[in-house]
Amino acid sequence: MIAPQSLKALERASDGAAVVEFALVAPTLALVLIGLFDMGFSVYANTMLQGALQRAARASTVEGAANIVSSIDDMVKHEVVEVVPDATLTFSRKAYANFSDVGVAEDFTDANDNGVCDDGEAYEDANGNGTWDQDRGASGLGGARDAVLYTVSMRYSRKFPMASLIGLPETVTSTASTVLRNQPYDLQKSVAKVGNCT
Repeated sequence: MIAPQSLKALERASDGAAVVEFALVAPTLALVLIGLFDMGFSVYANTMLQGALQRAARASTVEGAANIVSSIDDMVKHEVVEVVPDATLTFSRKAYANFSDVGVAEDFTDANDNGVCDDGEAYEDANGNGTWDQDRGASGLGGARDAVLYTVSMRYSRKFPMASLIGLPETVTSTASTVLRNQPYDLQKSVAKVGNCT
């Protein structure tokens, strides 16, 4: 039988309590730290992508930029790969007559009031591709005075492998965009035509 004095001494003993408490808190602390590191890295990678995109977009607005598109894209890749070595980048450019046209559908006459361009309804083919589109932008850099939407999508694997434990996917995809007007090196040309919906 244990003496009553020994039981009282055991009640007051705190040796090793910090180790037990740390063992209980450590897994949660580790997950929170990994989440913060992962989020911080993603924000930094996005900031690098946006900065590189802004510099490249300015280089795209001058006359003759169509001849150096791959060099302009390589500038963005070079800057991003310094931070995210395994990044895969996808580039797209769409040209619009005005800033207000960005992301806007081509105009059409909705004769049957169904909200869809169909049944031979007339439409303005703003991008000159021969069909009605939800986005009136023409692919490419456009011409003088055109507003160009320059978009880069970046995909890379997470740098902190335990991120999947907190429900995050193994790869990160982010997109950066900017819209700039081409310099007035020539008269603005329009490719818009009138067509009929099918």
